[in-house]
Amino acid sequence: MGAGADTEVLVVGAGPTGLLLAGELALAGVRTEVVEGRLEAHRESRALNLHPRSMELMDARGLAGRFLAAGRPVPGWQFTASLRRRLDFTALDTRHPYALLIAQSRTEALLTERAGELGVRIHRGYEAVALRQRGDGVAVDVRGPGGPVTVRARYLVGCDGGRSFVRQAAGIGFPGTEESMTAVVGDFAVADHADNDRARRHGVLVARLEAGLTRFVVMDPRRIRVPSTEPVTLEEFRTSLERVCGTDCAIDEPRWLSRFGNATRLAESYRRGRVLLAGDAAHIHFPVGAQGLNTGLQDAMNLGWKLAAHVRGRAPATLLDTYHTERHAVGRAVTTGTRAQTLLVELPLTERYGRPAGVLCELFDTLLGMPEVNRHLADRISGLDIGYPPPATSRADPLTGRRMPDISLTTVAAGPTRAYELLHDGHFVLLHLVRADALRDRTAAAPERTGPMRTVTACPQGARPDLDGVREILIRPDGYIAWASRTADLTVRRAERARALSTWVAAPQA
Repeated sequence: MGAGADTEVLVVGAGPTGLLLAGELALAGVRTEVVEGRLEAHRESRALNLHPRSMELMDARGLAGRFLAAGRPVPGWQFTASLRRRLDFTALDTRHPYALLIAQSRTEALLTERAGELGVRIHRGYEAVALRQRGDGVAVDVRGPGGPVTVRARYLVGCDGGRSFVRQAAGIGFPGTEESMTAVVGDFAVADHADNDRARRHGVLVARLEAGLTRFVVMDPRRIRVPSTEPVTLEEFRTSLERVCGTDCAIDEPRWLSRFGNATRLAESYRRGRVLLAGDAAHIHFPVGAQGLNTGLQDAMNLGWKLAAHVRGRAPATLLDTYHTERHAVGRAVTTGTRAQTLLVELPLTERYGRPAGVLCELFDTLLGMPEVNRHLADRISGLDIGYPPPATSRADPLTGRRMPDISLTTVAAGPTRAYELLHDGHFVLLHLVRADALRDRTAAAPERTGPMRTVTACPQGARPDLDGVREILIRPDGYIAWASRTADLTVRRAERARALSTWVAAPQA
């Protein structure tokens, strides 16, 4: 790799978070490079699914079809493996009411393809070993096959996992709890599926993967205190399965064996000067509910357009600070929630608390059988309930800070479309909502563009009580609502709109 003199943002780590972030930056015209210590991409399945909100994000960039072609939708996912009932995603308010079963290796391949299409340079086999912040940028010493090199960039983003070099070198604390429990995971080419239901009834997670593989996740009461650094053997896996559920499911030909723990940590800050963190570099936890990868993707989507706007000189100086404000709160909620979920897994396996914990699990199973409770938890785990606080100085509409529903629209220029189709280019969208008769009176014209924003006049299709009376909506590039107005007073609405644009877009009034 070269000296990187033209690099505006350097991303360390080519996992899903780093790849999506690099693509977002490049989409906005930012010169971006990625360095990754591994010579080759992961081949193991690792994290297994994309949640509804993550699929919405892919849809907002026109990528949902690629992922659906590579994965398999399933109607829900486990809150914890210790419960019989699953979360039901089919009842959620989204066009993607499912978990997409897709190996992390496939997710990384698709995001690598996307980043390449946008001109991102990915350098594999290069490891960041030192960094120095200066007033106008960051200098990163990188060691790789081509020898040592110093890359200079305006900003550096660490997406380099739970042991993040970037986080440590930037001096950002990573407080939390130490590992106290571990589980084993394995992908097998051979398994007796007749025993799958029996294994599930005993708390074993079983999932059928692509290429004929089967995933098992086992928490053996006699082995849950084994450190995650100890390698897993096929014999240990068979013995644990037999002990937990009375059968080894005839597993053979392991393609991947690993052990993982419940250490839970949250970075003290997601930003220090010109260094930022995203994904596992910012938060780690026990992978209950499959929330880790999905939270990282949502970090990347939140950060990408903000960092790009700041680098391109289009954003107010305070915009980049909202990344920590918004996503650190989400990280805290996820790490706190997964600690509670982990207790539902761990306590039934202990001699002291096993019996009362079993009663607690029965209670949770009963609660998950109630549609309102199931939907509440499904909204939370899927990421659909995430909202961001509106600016403290605004008298915000209840929609402000919530995710934009992917409503069907009819526009003068383009005819039928959807809200998320308007976000494919990563711009803000100022949406004027009008009645059908008012739309017919308008002449066809292309959507108006003002800097990083397009203005669209459209008639919504179908009734939505939460949108009753809404006349204008400013949609952020990540699909959240920056501002909404229901007032009929045009003078008031123009003043509100101008303030919203100044806060979020730094563009002249459309």
